[in-house]
Amino acid sequence: MPDTKYKFGMIGLGTMGRNLLLNMADHDFAGAGYDKNADQIALLEKEGDGTPVKGFTELHEFVQSLQTPRAIMMLVPAGKIVDSVIEELIPLLEKGDIVIDGGNSHFTDTNVRVDYLESKGLHFFGMGISGGEEGARKGPSMMPGGDKEAYNFVKPVLEAIAAKVDGQPCVTYIGPGASGHFVKMVHNGIEYAIMQLISETYGILKNGLGFDNDKIESVFSGWSKGKLQSFLMEITSDILKFKKPGSDHLLIDDIKDEARAKGTGKWTSQIAMDLETPIPSVDAAVSTRDLSKYKALRVELSELYADVQSKIKTENQDEFVKQLEDALYFSMITAYTQGMHLLFKASIAYNYKLNLGSIAQIWRGGCIIRSAFLEDIFQAYHKDDDLELLYTDANVQQKIKETLPAIRQVLASATVAGLALPAHAASLNYFDNFRTANMPSNLIQAQRDYFGAHTYELIGKEGVFHTVWTDVDKDKKEKP
Repeated sequence: MPDTKYKFGMIGLGTMGRNLLLNMADHDFAGAGYDKNADQIALLEKEGDGTPVKGFTELHEFVQSLQTPRAIMMLVPAGKIVDSVIEELIPLLEKGDIVIDGGNSHFTDTNVRVDYLESKGLHFFGMGISGGEEGARKGPSMMPGGDKEAYNFVKPVLEAIAAKVDGQPCVTYIGPGASGHFVKMVHNGIEYAIMQLISETYGILKNGLGFDNDKIESVFSGWSKGKLQSFLMEITSDILKFKKPGSDHLLIDDIKDEARAKGTGKWTSQIAMDLETPIPSVDAAVSTRDLSKYKALRVELSELYADVQSKIKTENQDEFVKQLEDALYFSMITAYTQGMHLLFKASIAYNYKLNLGSIAQIWRGGCIIRSAFLEDIFQAYHKDDDLELLYTDANVQQKIKETLPAIRQVLASATVAGLALPAHAASLNYFDNFRTANMPSNLIQAQRDYFGAHTYELIGKEGVFHTVWTDVDKDKKEKP
């Protein structure tokens, strides 16, 4: 055994785990890594040659190599594997040691693990990590929630390796329990929505306006330097330029149009419904990924209804492209608005006491949904930390009013042409419903009472009422 005692341990040396450990070594934190795959150990030590990192294939040797109290992060697939690793670890740990789940675990699983490991005398917290391969190596955004004492112990390490914006590290204590994993889940839901919105916009440029790849790339490249500046826009521009060595066409044109998912978007939609908080742009993104998998049926229907789709008719193509930029900006703002509203409601429901301004602040760098607009979100919550819905912020109001005509025009033109924009449409409908003082939901309440005696409330009158609707001719009064 080496004499060195390592400051931090990492279980799972895939791309994320290995790069995080190398990131720590860059900041002079000696790190030990464990993986059952010897090839991963070799890769760690090759990439970390000359830095204070070491790999282990034996779990007990790995645990014994760490300074006490030990700080060990797991970066393994969510689900049963996390529990399996925990069970292997427990006999090797001592009271006061710290275990961190850095994967995309469902927050309800994290709740269970918090209580379980506490009963074993161990500290535990879940931490969402965003930024992918590059973020892990150069600086991610991290969302730790749970045991605050444990977080404070590893805080110097996490702040050192995090992305920095205006000199501030993109990591902060999120809150108690599973709040860190909950916030990461919502982050991923927003990510789903924005990816879908960009995809739909790409489809309009390609199929609605007939632009070739070079022209589409030029549009995205220009947009990514303006108000739509974001990581997802930047990588889209890169994708629209990429050719395999020796190829005469873009790789994007060879990729099958069936989108996959790992579940975090679906989890976001599910919990939003449980909390009765609408996030239709996220829901549309999740549903559209599912619909994309029905390739054979889509091909069949494209032939059956070949006369339904057409090009977008516009007198001024440049003006329409400008409207498309504004429409995407409107819908992107709306995706963030829905995600932040879900965090607001969850904070109350689960007593997380979330600081939404701090969350927006750490999302400005390192993470997948980083964008110029996150500075606007940060400033909105900095001015009013009780802000429930971003739409009510004065600065956001101005941006919405400026882009609202464009989203209406783009959707109208796309609908006439038979081109689907599900997430864009969901975004506009969400806004239009929220700005409606009197929705037609009174009819739904009447229908529910008619067929199921579910009762209803009356305007300006206390109580809950039921009517025997089949006796309308007898003018029966409502029954309290």
